[in-house]
Amino acid sequence: MHIRDYNREAWDKQVEMGNAWTRPVSSQVIANARRGDWSVLLTEQKPVPREWFGDVRSKDILCLASGGGQQAPTLAAAGAKVTVLDNSPRQLAQDRLVAEREGLALTTIEGDARDLSMLTDESFDLVFHPVSNLFIPEIGPVWQEAFRVLRHGGLLLAGFMNPAFYLFTGDAQDGKEPLVVRYSLPYSDAKDLPKAQLERYMAEKMPLEHSHTLTDQIGGQLDAGFFLTGMYESHHTEAVLSQYMPTYLATRSLKP
Repeated sequence: MHIRDYNREAWDKQVEMGNAWTRPVSSQVIANARRGDWSVLLTEQKPVPREWFGDVRSKDILCLASGGGQQAPTLAAAGAKVTVLDNSPRQLAQDRLVAEREGLALTTIEGDARDLSMLTDESFDLVFHPVSNLFIPEIGPVWQEAFRVLRHGGLLLAGFMNPAFYLFTGDAQDGKEPLVVRYSLPYSDAKDLPKAQLERYMAEKMPLEHSHTLTDQIGGQLDAGFFLTGMYESHHTEAVLSQYMPTYLATRSLKP
């Protein structure tokens, strides 16, 4: 199975189903952003601190694996020059929908977050990468490519899953069975789900996920050359594990 191709189709299907991360922002959100009143999410629930961005006006921002008509048009309305790259054509269509509706300048690129070869070295001031690398089997190239396309002094803002989330089944996270450890880490839907359940996921075109170690998530950024300058944790809206611990992390990293 080619995970990237499968997840492209799966996220196109999520747009049809109205997944929360595929719903374009309203005209009011854009109007507020134009007045300087805006926020965006790297994870669920907790907005990214505005001080993590600095002044975005006229900055070149790459929204990496960030389609869906939410973060990219909001940042464009706030005054940034925004490019959004995503694996899903229908997610990118949501960004174009908002851009056309609101008269925003926005560039969209269909592609793989591990391969930004269509983008030149040192062409962005900020890379905004919300929770999405769980759909990518290996993430070292994501950090390396983000480092390459950033200018010196540029920022990488990234959100990702706490790997502990994947110790438990989806049914346990939904409260349908006890919260008991079932899997070892790192976890992958493609290799660790029981065959019948994997077949059901694929028949329903559910995106397939992968856990990543903190060594790969945070250490991978450091290995790429970044300096870590900020971090916070946040919780899932509904997952049972969120009653006991944060399930997301977000990082702010600097290219020196």
